[in-house]
Amino acid sequence: MSKSNNPRRVADNEAMAKLKMVRTSPQKLNLVAQMIRGAKVEKALADLTFSPKRISHDVKKCLESAIANAENNHGLDIDSLIVSEAYVGKNLVMKRFRARARGRGAQILKPFSELTIVVREVVEEAA
Repeated sequence: MSKSNNPRRVADNEAMAKLKMVRTSPQKLNLVAQMIRGAKVEKALADLTFSPKRISHDVKKCLESAIANAENNHGLDIDSLIVSEAYVGKNLVMKRFRARARGRGAQILKPFSELTIVVREVVEEAA
């Protein structure tokens, strides 16, 4: 009387990695995710390595995790992987206050976000 296995969330030729509680706004994270969408994995890693954005280091770690999942868990060939999806979602928002003049307070919002990367194996057909 055991539970049945959960169905896979992605197709057989795909692997996924998710990065939660990233301390940046979803808008800033989406700029970096937009850079690697649809790119080959080698080019995406190179772009993230030399990107001046602070958050690109965390995105690179998530992409490397998705590549490792594809190779070790699903047996996919890492040379033929592309980044099929890279999407960003909102997470919690810490609310802080800063003292202002005349006894008032100004609200400071510190947003968190999450990133999901899906890599897909594409088979190149010889023409």
